[in-house]
Amino acid sequence: MTRHDILCISSIDWDFIWQGHQEIMSTYAAEGHRVLFVENTGVRAPSVGDFPRIRKRLLSWWRATKGFREERENLFVYSPLLLPFPYSRIARWINAFFMQRAMQRWMRVTGFHRPIVWTFLPTPLARDLIRGTDKLLTIYYCIDDLASSSAGARKIVASEQALFREADLVFVTSEKLRVRAAQSAGQVHLFPFGVSLARFEQTRDSAAPPPADIAALAGPVVGYVGGLHQWVDQELLSAVAGLMPDVTFAMVGPAQVDVSVLQSRPNIKLLGQRDHAQVPAYVKAFGVGLVPYKIAEYTANVYPTKLNEYLAMGTPVVATDLAEIRRFNRDHGEVVHVAATAQAFAQAIRTALTETQPTVVARRREVAQSNSWRSRIDAMGVLIDQALARRSAGEQRWDAALRRVYRRARGHTARIVLGVAAAYLLVFQTNLVWWAAEPLRLSAPPQQADAVVVFAGGVGESGRAGGGAQERLKQAVDLYRSGFAPALILSSGYVYSFKEAEVMRALAIDQGVPADRIVLELRATNTRENVTYTTEILRARNWRTILLVSSPYHMRRADLVWQNLAPDVAVIPVPPPQAQFYDHTIGASVEQVRGILQEYAAIAVYWWRGWL
Repeated sequence: MTRHDILCISSIDWDFIWQGHQEIMSTYAAEGHRVLFVENTGVRAPSVGDFPRIRKRLLSWWRATKGFREERENLFVYSPLLLPFPYSRIARWINAFFMQRAMQRWMRVTGFHRPIVWTFLPTPLARDLIRGTDKLLTIYYCIDDLASSSAGARKIVASEQALFREADLVFVTSEKLRVRAAQSAGQVHLFPFGVSLARFEQTRDSAAPPPADIAALAGPVVGYVGGLHQWVDQELLSAVAGLMPDVTFAMVGPAQVDVSVLQSRPNIKLLGQRDHAQVPAYVKAFGVGLVPYKIAEYTANVYPTKLNEYLAMGTPVVATDLAEIRRFNRDHGEVVHVAATAQAFAQAIRTALTETQPTVVARRREVAQSNSWRSRIDAMGVLIDQALARRSAGEQRWDAALRRVYRRARGHTARIVLGVAAAYLLVFQTNLVWWAAEPLRLSAPPQQADAVVVFAGGVGESGRAGGGAQERLKQAVDLYRSGFAPALILSSGYVYSFKEAEVMRALAIDQGVPADRIVLELRATNTRENVTYTTEILRARNWRTILLVSSPYHMRRADLVWQNLAPDVAVIPVPPPQAQFYDHTIGASVEQVRGILQEYAAIAVYWWRGWL
């Protein structure tokens, strides 16, 4: 294939079990193509069991540069952080916006230009990323029936059908996937996963001893390489191990589900995950290689990668009755033993252990050679070059190039418009603002106290003189009349025609509060000064408990300042039960949003200055 930059949208992480994703992209990188490998963005919402994977992603992002790292020459890995809701429109827009911005910045820095986009994911987010990339070509390599992998992934069907139609090339790994893709795609090419022959042949011809852990097992040893996931038939393996107590079953791969069924058998050994470079040495130690998958809708689409790895070593294979195994035997002769029951599986293993004749072993290796990754990638490259030639012929016309420029501009404008619309709806048509503001609000039932302290607002959050002062004063007078405190302290140094505190005192007297029960604090121009000067009044009178009246969403800052400057004063927050400025049913006004933001900004400034 002609050298190009390649953007790979992967369905697994780079450090996951080595599969076709890593094999193809590392091969292209070795051949001089530059590859950006975007790690899995998910086909379902995460569960508790995904926590180790989430933790690993966070660590990968932290250790990289803004999520990007150079894995090897010409191959870069991007570990994005994103909202884990793959089918939420809002989360999808947010994820696409930040991921595209990050990737575009990386592309500008590295000179990564008009890549071939190669995706293993058909999710809405993957399609957003593809649309947002100035690309040469789009390739969708469909390797699984993701919709049947879990209940959470079933929503992917419509998006995948759209991607089948949109992609320039569609590759699949199994015949059933080819039939399904052909319903939407114009042309589909069958490319089952292959085997890296060089690594296996080198190990096969080496005189090096087997790994110590498998060498220590009592023979004969039959084995499995790969993840111990939900599709491995543990009940079948356990039953077969019970029928063959003289045989050791070596399972090489990470446990991705509960494997207690396997652990209960003394002759089943779980060796754990091994580096991909070590896999050939383990396969060489197997007397038989196993493909013990459950028969299900999902596995009906699966072409087991390990199949050719076993055969490359000349190792006989016993598998369950998978559709792709049957097709494999039709294409290559009955090279794989197929068994449907535990008894048949055990008998097939016994038979396979005896099939060591040179001609039989050579036939297995010959089949593996016809399924090498080298032959697969070369054939893919021919199709890619042909598609690029067709695309290049179309783009040489000036009008086609101009249309492409306008398409990019429209896409950029549409993203901005959608972003503004989404932000507007969130802020002004939902309770998001009030949910975000809730940590600011403090309120407690009134109790007996030495005084009611009122922090007047000046222009306050409304930006208008006297805004909120009257409702705060009314709350203070009501508390006084109810007998919760014998005095009022009115704190404000603000002046508009008249001193605000004096106006409030006059109003309080009009409502029946004796003048000698009102104390004025006339110097404060901010919350810190409110607390400082009010504390001087309290200590002069030996008052220790107050009912604090202020704006509902100002209470948090006021309380934090009290705790910092005068922790000996017991503060009971009693904001007005009805605050006109903050009145709402759903959504918020521009003024209310500004008031909430100003309060958070004020807390940040106070924290920075050490006032909290």
